Amino acid sequence: MLESCKSAQERWGGVHDMIDRWLEQRRFLIEEMVQLRKKGTFTPIETPTILAVCEKLIDYVSAGHFEIYEQLALEAKEFHDDRALMRLTELLPDIEETTTIAVEFNDKFDTKEHCDVLLSELPFALQTLGVVMAERFGLEDQLIQELHEAHNEKSA
Repeated sequence: MLESCKSAQERWGGVHDMIDRWLEQRRFLIEEMVQLRKKGTFTPIETPTILAVCEKLIDYVSAGHFEIYEQLALEAKEFHDDRALMRLTELLPDIEETTTIAVEFNDKFDTKEHCDVLLSELPFALQTLGVVMAERFGLEDQLIQELHEAHNEKSA
């Protein structure tokens, strides 16, 4: 998952500052999730790390919905790219499904009290979240490629 993140950042990095920052957020989120999953079993000592992952997860997901996707839609409209707008409409429901799962993960582990009670569920929850987020990253990469990269070529 981390390698595909680096690849996406190399492909689109520098194209747009907002996308650069977002892809950097993605990389940090992946790194923290990988480090957390490596632990295997969890004790209350890991609670601050779990809370940090929850915060980064929600920040990343929110940036997608409230900044990036809107910016990509505006760009497509500016270029009168109906095909790109249609693609956005096709991909958003699948992305929104992953958002629901990310928010559910956050709601489950977003406080010390929740973490302390649910630590035994964390390994499976992290595994599930990892699969879902990998799917989301692939969908988002399609959005960037089809909505942003195409327009970048037209403006060059």
